[in-house]
Amino acid sequence: MKTRRVPITISISPEMTREYEKLARQQAKNRSQLFRDMLYLYKEQVLEKEFCELQRYGSNLAKKMGIITEKDVERLVFKRY
Repeated sequence: MKTRRVPITISISPEMTREYEKLARQQAKNRSQLFRDMLYLYKEQVLEKEFCELQRYGSNLAKKMGIITEKDVERLVFKRY
């Protein structure tokens, strides 16, 4: 199955346009491919930030619950109710 592409229009300053064109040439990519790559990297960055925030939240919650070591985690996971 052929991938369908949808054209989009964005507005950027002339200076940013020159930088974008220069970057595309340096990377030997057309503007569309460069935009797709930039979007992919941005999405990765956002997901990594979300993961770190969740990890920090979980760590803080564990500390409040007195869960510090792997043994504490195992005790909680294998606790019989």
